[in-house]
Amino acid sequence: MAKIIDGKELAKKIRKDLKEKCDGLKKRGLNPKLAVIMVGENSASKVYVRNKSKACDEVGIEYQEYFLEEDTTQEQLMDLIKRLNEDKTVNGILLQSPIPRNLDINLAFKTISFRKDVDGFTPSSIGKLTMGEDTFISCTPYGVVKMIEEYNIDLTGKSVVILGRSNIVGKPLIQCCLAKDATVTVCHSKTKNIEEYTKKADVIISAIGKPKFVTKDMVKEGAVVIDVGINRTDEGKIVGDVDFENVEKVAGYITPVPGGVGPMTIAMLMNNVIKATEEQNVEK
Repeated sequence: MAKIIDGKELAKKIRKDLKEKCDGLKKRGLNPKLAVIMVGENSASKVYVRNKSKACDEVGIEYQEYFLEEDTTQEQLMDLIKRLNEDKTVNGILLQSPIPRNLDINLAFKTISFRKDVDGFTPSSIGKLTMGEDTFISCTPYGVVKMIEEYNIDLTGKSVVILGRSNIVGKPLIQCCLAKDATVTVCHSKTKNIEEYTKKADVIISAIGKPKFVTKDMVKEGAVVIDVGINRTDEGKIVGDVDFENVEKVAGYITPVPGGVGPMTIAMLMNNVIKATEEQNVEK
């Protein structure tokens, strides 16, 4: 049976450490602040935003929400981002996705100041990550990295198969795993015979959004299986991309859903806000 990678417990530990850092910043007269922009009505986004608000409250980060109507124009969205860029009391800016289809989310991300890019989505952050420079790392990939580190899983020379190539998870994960000297393969919707890749993998990281897609026969004995997927079944149950009950029998390590990567994503957002506050207020 696999060892469970407990993201919930690790996130709790990280938030506790961040609270101490936040308290230290406040003693210097600095108040870390996160601004979250949400455009339109999206029930899943509302849940995520609420969870982020709770985490900010726990760590001691000031939290401010900006709700924009569904018919918001690109210009209105950009104007808000520019105002927040210039607001010295705001340390981090997060644009909650998805946003209405008539808006260009990439253009919006490009407008966010790289110094306040706590989601790690600006071209500057992505470029620095690719070059191995210090930067803000997208929160979900960063959370995955922290889990791997916490459980002393050495990726050096290991075969890592990433399922999914999104800008938010898959692509940043490639760079994170390469930085740890792994041999990385990326599979996606056009990949044929995915199981041929996963069966040879030492580590499988799934971020494709298909319920229970990764089955027991796709995983080799002792492999590390990290499930980034969050899917809702017809019965309303939250499940991952991995058939947890059966894959757990063959894997060496496995993350549950919920309680795995999800809490770590929010913990790393808190980390990035504290990092942004520190970097914007370096003592001369």
